[in-house]
Amino acid sequence: MDSKSVPARDEAEKIDRQAQAEEPNEGDEVARLTRQVEEYLTGLRYLQADFENYKKRVAREKEDVVRYANEGLILELIDVYENLERAVANARKAGDGQMAKGLEMIYAQMAATLTKHGLKPIEAVGKKFDPHLHEAMMQEASQEVEEGTILDEFQRGYMLYSKVIRYAKVKVSKR
Repeated sequence: MDSKSVPARDEAEKIDRQAQAEEPNEGDEVARLTRQVEEYLTGLRYLQADFENYKKRVAREKEDVVRYANEGLILELIDVYENLERAVANARKAGDGQMAKGLEMIYAQMAATLTKHGLKPIEAVGKKFDPHLHEAMMQEASQEVEEGTILDEFQRGYMLYSKVIRYAKVKVSKR
């Protein structure tokens, strides 16, 4: 063999070893790319879940907007409804049967319409005071009932579906 070829071969092997050291191992590259793909897929799944939650939240908010859109109108109609209730009571007291019967029919129709649109009166007298439903206007000492029981209702409260739109104004017992 030629003496010049041996150092050249050694030099070539040395260059090949350096190139291999500089080039990443194929297995390492596949593992790195696999991890990167998994990270991207995990991120995509989180984004998809967030988007689904967003769509559900927007749908609930839209439903609530539609459900409570008439709240202002219903609040105004409550005053008319209660005045009609007083008119029925006065017509009965005055002994005007025909007038009372006509007013009762209108009152019943209005009550049905308001109920159909989600209005419910809040029960008060005889119930336990609940600050989420009732507004205490005064207290009265009473040994006959348990403390915190509602003795009297000054103004009826109302809920629109599950939302309180007017608190019941009440008198509460104390010891």
